[in-house]
Amino acid sequence: MAETVEQDSRELVESVEEQRKQRFERRKAAYRSARRVLARSSFLGTLRERLALLETAEELYDLDETADLYGNGIVEALEAKVAGLLGTEAAAFFPTGTMAQQVALRCWAGRTGNPTVALHPLAHPEVHERHAFTQVSGLRPVRLSSEPRLPTAAEIRDFEEPFGALMLELPLRDAGFVLPSWEELTEVVQAARERDAVVHFDGARLWESTVHFGRPLHEIAGLADSVYVSFYKSLNGFGGAALAGPRTLIEEAKTWRHRYGGQVFQQFPTVLSALAGLERELPRLPDYVRHARVVAAALREGFAAAGVPWARVQPEEPHTNEFQVWLPYDADTVAEAAVLQAEETGTLLFGRAWDAPGPGLAVAEIDVRAAGLEWTAEDVKAAVAEFVSRLP
Repeated sequence: MAETVEQDSRELVESVEEQRKQRFERRKAAYRSARRVLARSSFLGTLRERLALLETAEELYDLDETADLYGNGIVEALEAKVAGLLGTEAAAFFPTGTMAQQVALRCWAGRTGNPTVALHPLAHPEVHERHAFTQVSGLRPVRLSSEPRLPTAAEIRDFEEPFGALMLELPLRDAGFVLPSWEELTEVVQAARERDAVVHFDGARLWESTVHFGRPLHEIAGLADSVYVSFYKSLNGFGGAALAGPRTLIEEAKTWRHRYGGQVFQQFPTVLSALAGLERELPRLPDYVRHARVVAAALREGFAAAGVPWARVQPEEPHTNEFQVWLPYDADTVAEAAVLQAEETGTLLFGRAWDAPGPGLAVAEIDVRAAGLEWTAEDVKAAVAEFVSRLP
């Protein structure tokens, strides 16, 4: 009897997983055929579409220059450009942000003599990197506030044990792409300094933060001792990241980059895509952030008008061009409604996956980019009504 129940349970799980895989394939197909989306995400593009990013690469860099070898040439040009944008002495290109941040914090641990890194439990290394800090780099993460926001200055000052580095993810993605106020951020940094800790910014999406803070990039980055930025999350590059900070730190980081396997033979396609993002996408991000606020308000009004008993946009006014929508439905139910809407109307309102943070709850991320600028508030409300009509 027990074996039969176990087999039935296993078959049910496998059936649900197969349905989700099929829905993902349908969502990809719907995205590709949709006439209207809020963002054309690079990760669902074809190889041909992605390579088109380099069709006018001669506008970005002298293509008659010799290709890079192990980090010279065009790689050094990108590093210099990033250092200039962030106002730091130097920068180093890395194949991944995971590697860049491990190297940065390992270097700081050697300098402070303390391998403890204080961070939020929703920060990327704690949620998405399989405990890489402890398993690979010998670092010891300790968790600050569990609230869905960045830690406060009081929480930094009152933390019960010493730490060598404070890591702040700006914005904190898994809490809804949230940022502190400028005053709160400066107070947090000062509190860490009072404890003789260095401050490192996980700025994967720092490019998107200037509207919220009302400050230029170099002033934001200038609060920290080191900063990591991504070239694909906000800028649509092929991949890659940069670590920026004092020249001595960056020189040491390049040594560890080699040891970690990041001394790649040639990287010019990825670097060219990063230069394209800095040239073409970075100047448009403030427009995306401002329009995301229009979209978020229209989503709230649309769900209220459609009679959904409870719906939430997190944060209520987006801090960046990305935010969350929470609905009181099973995640599979809303995922199916989103795909059906796209298949039947050509409008894909929710292009990203729906997760289930708890029973009867569903949450999805919203990303507003160039395609989303074409949507008016009324367009969003109409799309919400269409979506809700497909819910049970």
